Amino acid sequence: MFSGRKKLKVDCSELEEGKDSLSNFLRKGLNGEVASDDHTLLVASAVSAQELKGLVNKFIYHQHLNNRYWLALEGSSVKIHKFKGKKSEKRKKPSPAPATIQHGWL
Repeated sequence: MFSGRKKLKVDCSELEEGKDSLSNFLRKGLNGEVASDDHTLLVASAVSAQELKGLVNKFIYHQHLNNRYWLALEGSSVKIHKFKGKKSEKRKKPSPAPATIQHGWL
């Protein structure tokens, strides 16, 4: 299956949804083969690991998932991590006291 090409890995264990669409996106974006394992995508292509990370980052961005996931390059593997912790609530500024209208003729 993977003859003569670099074998790269995308670890999708923390990606909750979209593994199949990521696989399809990589198939279209690369001139190579993409095989799916349980929580891993195996990619055989002529691209480097850094270029694969860029493509996965592009997918995460276009799916509006960049506020939930971040990527790490670990050797020949791209790992998708989920942000930990709660999303902080925005603090509301206290509203200023209402302005009183004062007319100069009174």
